[in-house]
Order: sequence, then structure tokens, then C-alpha cells
Amino acid sequence: MISAPRTDVCIIGGGPGGCAAAIQLARHGIGAVLVEQARFPRDKVCGDALSGKVMRSLERLDPVLAARTKTEAAALPSWGVTFVAPSGRELRVPFSRTTGLGEAPGLIMPRLRFDDLLFQHVRGLAGITVYEGVATRTYERIPEGWHIGLADGRTIQARLIIDASGANSTFARKIAGQSMSPMHHAAGVRAYFTGVNGLDPQGFIELQFMKDLLPGYLWIFPLPGGRANVGLGLRSDVVRSRRVDLKALLTALLSTHPRLRERFAHARQEGPVQGMGLPLASQRCALSGVGYLLVGDAGHLIDPFTGEGISHAMISGIHAADVAQMMIRSGLMDARTAREYDRRVWNRLGKELAISTRLQRMADKAWLFDFVVDRAVRNPALADMISSMFTDLDLRERLRKPGFYMDLLLGRTPKQ
Repeated sequence: MISAPRTDVCIIGGGPGGCAAAIQLARHGIGAVLVEQARFPRDKVCGDALSGKVMRSLERLDPVLAARTKTEAAALPSWGVTFVAPSGRELRVPFSRTTGLGEAPGLIMPRLRFDDLLFQHVRGLAGITVYEGVATRTYERIPEGWHIGLADGRTIQARLIIDASGANSTFARKIAGQSMSPMHHAAGVRAYFTGVNGLDPQGFIELQFMKDLLPGYLWIFPLPGGRANVGLGLRSDVVRSRRVDLKALLTALLSTHPRLRERFAHARQEGPVQGMGLPLASQRCALSGVGYLLVGDAGHLIDPFTGEGISHAMISGIHAADVAQMMIRSGLMDARTAREYDRRVWNRLGKELAISTRLQRMADKAWLFDFVVDRAVRNPALADMISSMFTDLDLRERLRKPGFYMDLLLGRTPKQ
């Protein structure tokens, strides 16, 4: 058996969460080995939207890398989102009040390119060793930490594991005991198209809420060169109860739905419709244990309402690196010390995810979408308030309170 060097931290997975952890560890001067089973560039089934939270996290990690990402030819600046209610009425909501001025708050960029940018950056970091194209197979607790067996026969001895290996993480399932509940999991499918009519010139992402698809939605995200990422997502328990084939449903909606069939009449699909699993943060899972920390999808940190996962993977990766530094320096690898990571992640994301969970539970009410969008279209002040909810959690929390809808019913603009 070939033996690999010992390391302080073994990072499993080279996606945005694992790369964020590696970059932050390098900044702390903590050595790590990152193990990635794929070879880059590799595709990742996703909506491809990089929110303002993603870009802020990237700027915090490495301003030069963030600037390079913004100027990538594969990236399209995004200034907002268009909500299309079940009734067909549209609400165009900018991410900021200065739409079209300065720098766009978000980007849309294929994960094939974005993930490769991060991964290649990590390959050049001092103190970070990368094993690419090899999977981890076994995990054994030893007095010094972990003995990790790789598929090619090599082994790694690490004091701490950061698991960022995604929704299908073997470590999270078998070692950390994470389980998948259909009520807290979503299934999604997506495909790329060219020749879609009506894509927004300012890169607004488009969310189509349809009565028969609730509590899920269909998305259309524009990309450079007239391309578009098109897909839909639905909670797994609903998929099961309705016996839905999501790939067939996407194809059917694009060719027959009154709002979509003309827009896709001359569109060309690039490659097959591909599926993904989305472990949702609609229930809190333990993110740590003796000698390990779970990052991103491995820790079930996807927003249950929006489906956003990239930013949460990066945010949790940064926190994991910060806590890993503390654990390595102190020599404490016990579960109690590791729980500082849980505390930091939930302190940062907990309120936002709790609000999203409540909104998700309201999302199967078609009349409610129609009601709010109708009022916002008629009332510019209300539309402006909804725009502010992207960055103000206290305003977003108002969406779940009865008084917000009572104000709308009585024709008043809810107070900010």
C-alpha cells in the first residue's frame, strides 16, 4: 500500500465549499490535502446562478480571484429576478435600486467554468496538496485522527476531516449519520438551450410559478451567447406522491404550456436533461462530530425556498476552515469543540433558512402568489419593498406574518 503524507486537514470534495475551505486554510497557514474524485473541468448539475452572497464570499476569500470571475466571458451579469405568478402576471424585482449602474450584484455562470476557476486556484496554493481523479473509500478513527483510504490504494492520515463532497456524501451518510427525508429534500432537473425567445437583456433570472408545479417552480436563467439554463425543482415527497417524472415534465411544459411554448418553439436543446438531488435546510442537522465538519450540501444547507446552495457551501466552508484552525492550534478534536462550527453557521444562516422554510410551506398556495404579485404590480412602493427583502432579513420575515397580507387586503403598503 502506498502511503500519502500526514496532514492537519483532509478536505473531501473540490466544489465551491471545499475550495472555499482550502483557500481559507491556506490564509491561516494550515496544511491540507484536498481529495476530489472527478477531474476538472467537470460539470455540476445546477441552476448556475451566482448570487450576491457568492460574490461577497469570493471577495472575502480572494479579491483578485473575485475580480477575475466577474470578467469571465462565460459570466453574464444579473441585475434581478422576474417572478411569474400562476396567473401569468409578472413582477420584475431588481436586486438593488441602482439597476444598470455600476457593478451587477450577481452573475450567471456555468458551474463547469466557475468550479474550475476555484479548483485551479486551489491547486496553486501553498500548503494545499490536491489529489484529483480519485475517490475516498474508507474512514477509520485512530488516536491521531483519521486514517483515510483512497480508491487507488493510497492512504491519508489527517487530524481533522472537512467533508464537502456534496449531496451524495458517503462520509455524511455512513460516518456522520445524516439521513435523507423526502420532506426535507428536493429533486431538480435542468438542460441547456439556445434560441429561447424573451431572455432578459439585463440578465434577470426568471422564476415561473405554475399551479400544477407548486410548491416547486420552473426557472429560466440567461447565459452569454443567447444560451439559457432551464430547469425545475420540486420537493421529493411531492414528486413521490404525484408520481412525477421530472425530466418528462420539463419537456412537456416547454412544448405545451401557454406561457412557454412560443418561447421554446425554435429553441435547440444542448445535451440531455440531467437530474440533481437537493438536501434542504428545512430541518437542522448536526454539522460536526468528533474530528469532522460537514460543509454545504453534505450538511444539508440548501435554501428550502430558493434552492440556493453555492453561497451556503462557500460560507460554511469558510467557517469550517476558521474552526479547523482553532481545533488544530488547540489540539482539541472532540465533539464539543467542533460544535463551535455549528454555532457559527447557524448564527450566520439560521434566521434566513428559518424564514425560507416557512415560505416554502406557504408556496403551494397559488392564490397567495397571485395576490401578492397583483398588489406589487399595482403598487411601486410595495415592489420596492420586495426588492429590499433580498438583502434585509427583517423585511423578508414580514412575508410570513398575517399582518403583511392584511395590509395588502386593505390596500395599504406594509410598513418597512
